[in-house]
Amino acid sequence: MKGRLIAYDMIAGRKAAAMVVDGVLEDLLVDGGDGPAPGAIYRAICDRPMKGQGGMMLRLPKGSAYLRKGKGLAPGQPLLVQVTGRAEDGKAVPVTARVLFKSRYAIVTPGAPGINISRQIRDDEARVQLLEIAHEAMEGVEDGLIIRSDAEGADEDDVEGDILDMRDLALAVAGDADGKTPELLVDGPDAHSLGWRDWPSPDQMEQGSGCFARNGVDEMIATILNQKCTLPGGAFAFIEQTRALVAIDVNTGGDTSQAAGLKANIALARDLPRQLRCRGLGGQIVVDFAPMPKKDRRQLEQVLRAAFRKDPVETALAGWTPLGHFELQRKRERAPLSPELQF
Repeated sequence: MKGRLIAYDMIAGRKAAAMVVDGVLEDLLVDGGDGPAPGAIYRAICDRPMKGQGGMMLRLPKGSAYLRKGKGLAPGQPLLVQVTGRAEDGKAVPVTARVLFKSRYAIVTPGAPGINISRQIRDDEARVQLLEIAHEAMEGVEDGLIIRSDAEGADEDDVEGDILDMRDLALAVAGDADGKTPELLVDGPDAHSLGWRDWPSPDQMEQGSGCFARNGVDEMIATILNQKCTLPGGAFAFIEQTRALVAIDVNTGGDTSQAAGLKANIALARDLPRQLRCRGLGGQIVVDFAPMPKKDRRQLEQVLRAAFRKDPVETALAGWTPLGHFELQRKRERAPLSPELQF
């Protein structure tokens, strides 16, 4: 299977989207998880400040939310917020007051005026053309706008329609900002919407019941659901989620050569963003790499940085612990896959 395939199907009654590149599952989105979906927009009510932390606890229609920067806010005050990630069990939903209205070609940015074009669009003629469309669509509106890279080469009417839809949605939400009770104003996107919004145009697209099975995606998902991850050269790793963190153990397998540890570690490092992305894992991640000389750590770090550079999920490489483990901190944007999704 060559090229990029995007498939939209259902798993265990949940919407799911898969992107397969040259026969490898590169990304997987599955609806699920308790609580609000990332991207949902609420009118929240300020509840109480978190003294010593600078944050503010907020009331949502169901449960509570935590705003990291709560300076200048008072209890009882209504506030527009957007969910930024999945809440851990027993914890408040993480939100931001910097609300964005994002679609495939455009992002409307209330409170941040100005029209900007993605730096990935380098063709001057395309930039001028998109600016003309943007200025016409946003005339008389104070909100800002970002034209995304996918707008290059897209149908002009589609781009304009996308901008107008996000502009009108932003204006409608702003009109509902005031109120004495918390309310959900815009639901978070589901897996199908996210795939359409954020993934590049495919060489082949499949949708409908059974398309995962027809294209072998179900087998790829079954492999991802396995804690054991096979690596090139006979090496393997175990990726296990606990309540506190995600633990990863790298093993060289049957390779007993002097460079076996470094080879296995580099293989895991190159595939780690994909493994975490498809499994929906985030939070604190601890990797117990296979034994290798300390002098090889710098080379391994370079491979890790290069691997995560293009990953869409925000990830911080914290570094080595005194016991020789490597720590990462990854944004919780997705619900972890669960065994109940097994075909």
